[in-house]
Amino acid sequence: MFTTRPELKGTIGMVATTHWLASSTGMAMLERGGNAADAAVAAAFVLQVVEPHLNGPGGDVPILVWDEREHRVRVICGQGVAPAAASVQALADLGLDMMPGTGQLPNVVPGSFGAWMLLLEQWGSMTVREVLEPAIHYAKNGHPLLERVSNAIGTVEELFRTHWPTSAATWLPHGEVPAPWSSFTRPELAATWERIVAEAEAAGPGRERQVEAAHDAWYRGFVAEAIGEFSRTVPVMDTSGEAHTGLLTADDLAAWAPAVEEPVSYDYYDTTVYKTQPWGQGPVFLQQLALLKGFDLAAMGPGSADWVHTIIEASKLALADREAWYGDPRFTDVPLEGLLSDDYNDRRRALMTDEASFVLRPGAPDGRVPVMPRYPDALDIELGQMGAGEPTIMASGETRGDTCHIDVVDRDGMMISATPSGGWFQGSPTVPELGFCISTRGQMFWAQEGLPNSLRPGARPRTTLTPSFATREGKPWLAFGTPGGDFQDQWTLHFFLNVVHGGLDLQAAIDEPDFHSIHMPNSFWPRDTHLGHMLMEDRFAPVVFEELRRRGHKVTRAGEWSLGSISAVARDGGWLKAAANPRGMQGYAVGR
Repeated sequence: MFTTRPELKGTIGMVATTHWLASSTGMAMLERGGNAADAAVAAAFVLQVVEPHLNGPGGDVPILVWDEREHRVRVICGQGVAPAAASVQALADLGLDMMPGTGQLPNVVPGSFGAWMLLLEQWGSMTVREVLEPAIHYAKNGHPLLERVSNAIGTVEELFRTHWPTSAATWLPHGEVPAPWSSFTRPELAATWERIVAEAEAAGPGRERQVEAAHDAWYRGFVAEAIGEFSRTVPVMDTSGEAHTGLLTADDLAAWAPAVEEPVSYDYYDTTVYKTQPWGQGPVFLQQLALLKGFDLAAMGPGSADWVHTIIEASKLALADREAWYGDPRFTDVPLEGLLSDDYNDRRRALMTDEASFVLRPGAPDGRVPVMPRYPDALDIELGQMGAGEPTIMASGETRGDTCHIDVVDRDGMMISATPSGGWFQGSPTVPELGFCISTRGQMFWAQEGLPNSLRPGARPRTTLTPSFATREGKPWLAFGTPGGDFQDQWTLHFFLNVVHGGLDLQAAIDEPDFHSIHMPNSFWPRDTHLGHMLMEDRFAPVVFEELRRRGHKVTRAGEWSLGSISAVARDGGWLKAAANPRGMQGYAVGR
């Protein structure tokens, strides 16, 4: 079978990410004697420099780790929480019934740095200096600016010039949009990281002590102070059309710490798949598996009309349950056991027919009545823009779809899947002393009381970030993921099914033509919904398009190579393996 690249095989280590410089950096850590945790952390900081429209130092990250010492999967939650002052009433007092999509009001505690430091401390072997040096190099000395980044800056150029002067100073050097492939530097960010390294090393010679000092410099030191002061004193124009100061304070950062949690899992044929708790959308993947277990997908075959229709209809049901039930489990009772039970999914599966559904249908697990948000009227969007895991960015800074991804496996058995995101430059203005901006993940809260994902002080927003891990016979097998907002647990599901039922290798499974539903309400502002609509790459056979339209699907053709940005690593058949997405000519896997 033709593939765009070979599936990589080796015995030393594999790194696959959404940017070649990050993948190379991770592999360099492995070559220097580091392990998968060291490689993932170093790659992550490089992604913050080279993919700033998709993530940043002030963003978020969930991380799945196969702990070879304990022979189990752990979750590191790097999703920051809403400020103590954030509430539905606080927004109402400002005349708002929806959280803005940009600015300072939707800022949450930036959890990414703490999560990477926790991974480094508990699972890594290198120092803070060693893992930060590559990112500092690219920030200080320059990196080739992606054409997509230049275009994104151009989209929000007027916003920066008119309303966000600190962002204009950072992203419009010499007063102009930087040219594609020009050398772009981030001197303020490099200085921030260099100060972090200096404060870490000033704490003494112990590696763990230095990691703790780096964490404290971020959450209890100069970084937290600069964020809190900027939030309190600088009114910022946002998508509400008005300027607001923020709710995030230095005390909010000091009160937060990343958590190590148990994953949610589901047995599917000879595999067990692991995802985050429902503060992320990850269990949607498992719910789709529970529904699809009742169909003979292998007989349908990847790319057939039956295959696409069946998977799309399962995704509609699972994502409807996400809307009704998912939220931070510390604040809401999510009936996960019921949602994944055979009895519940037998009843839900009966709703799937040969015709496309045009109804948002959450279920009633354990007899509980679902409660749905009050959705705004559906808004039209340019469907063809929703591709490749890259964001659709409006002139207002509104972003739909985003994110990066990292997968690593080392020779000793450690495997990691992580999906960094948030803190992108178009979401909120740059904090000038630090050279980066803060996550606007708070836009995913509902400004309505009584919902699983209602805005609450100290709660995690129900995020779209969703790395994946799978074992076979209790042994680590596959780590994978993708950018793509609401579509992540569709694209990665298709990849997984291509491997499990289609018999494809990792690269062939990634290269297979992709598709996704936009039937569900968008998790990003302004929450538009397109019932019955789906996007498909042009490489499907004409008869597939015809049959799906006959069944009632509203199909938009999205270009030949436009949907998804999956990467993956595996331990399989005595080999370490890796593959990465060719779409966008940016993601790469490396290894030996």
